Amino acid sequence: MILGIPREIYPKERRVALVPAVIANLKKAGLEILIEAGAGHAAGYPDKEYVDKGAKLAADRAEVFRTADIIVQFLCHGANDQNGAEDLPLLRKGQVLMGFLRPLGTQKTLQEIADRGVTSFAVELMPRITRAQSMDVLSSMATICGYKAVLLAADTLPRMCPMLTTAAGTIAPARVLIIGAGVAGLQAIATARRLGAVASAYDMRPASKEQVQSLGGRFVELAVEAKDAQDASGYAKAQDESFYQKQRELLGNVIAESDVVITAAVIPGKKSPVLVTKEMVARMSPGSVIVDLAAERGGNCALTRPGEVVEDGGVTIVGHRNVPGRIATDASALYARNLVAFLTPLVDKETKALKVDGTDAIVSATRLTSGGRVVHPGFGGTAEQAA
Repeated sequence: MILGIPREIYPKERRVALVPAVIANLKKAGLEILIEAGAGHAAGYPDKEYVDKGAKLAADRAEVFRTADIIVQFLCHGANDQNGAEDLPLLRKGQVLMGFLRPLGTQKTLQEIADRGVTSFAVELMPRITRAQSMDVLSSMATICGYKAVLLAADTLPRMCPMLTTAAGTIAPARVLIIGAGVAGLQAIATARRLGAVASAYDMRPASKEQVQSLGGRFVELAVEAKDAQDASGYAKAQDESFYQKQRELLGNVIAESDVVITAAVIPGKKSPVLVTKEMVARMSPGSVIVDLAAERGGNCALTRPGEVVEDGGVTIVGHRNVPGRIATDASALYARNLVAFLTPLVDKETKALKVDGTDAIVSATRLTSGGRVVHPGFGGTAEQAA
């Protein structure tokens, strides 16, 4: 079987879905690798490194789609809402597509992929079970987000992060507040601490308190309790507006005292809740920074403009899209390892063909389309189709 890696076409996307270091494992599993020339260049992986590891180069994108049995991407049609539809005519019946597909976005894109006869797997639906930990692309990208968010804030903040004692006196450490202590938030705490800042964090899930404290952060407790704070997978669940209103009231004083606020409260498939209002921003000191990691889903700050860096009353609000893409080399490496861990068990060791077991927990959670239909029960399919 041939595994094809096309160049990412989302505007300013620098990542690549496969790196040279994992090619040996894929070839051992019985796969041949075909990569579009120049696909890894922006991430720091030149064509020669792929060829030296045994991959073949395709002259253009069309050749990859025409030749490969399996297509692996970062942002497939659906996740790429800018120009992902350009790939639809290139997909063919019986082909396998793996990558971010954003199935919680719109049913239309799923049906378009199904209509091409493609068997597709959405990597963002990977179940949070022990066996799938090495395949968890969301955690990999969230780790990078949390790390980069602190660096973006430190670069923007007009003061240093650590406490310093000098001949001219002592400089107090910067105060960093992280809202949302998931994978990204926890990495932000660890990074802020490494830079010498005082890190605090708030999360509506009580279980996160111990994790925050284990990293040296101070857990902010508010006199408001969420109902069913998290789902079975550990993700935060959306609350009603009365909860968010009370939460905003109580968070106001903490935010006003912070030099940096990093928001990472994302509800899968939902618009991000507004946790930082315009009035709360107005109470922050000039020079303060907000890094909104939920910008792509509308933002946790009312003043966030997705894809932009804006200033309001002397406070800078950073709303970058695709934060992991800013550390393209390591983001690509982590993603590639996740995909290899996911893909290689699906390859039959004897026939070297892809064997998809619909009863497997990982397959049933991630497979969206097959045989010209949407088969995932969560997106219009049935349990019988999924099996």
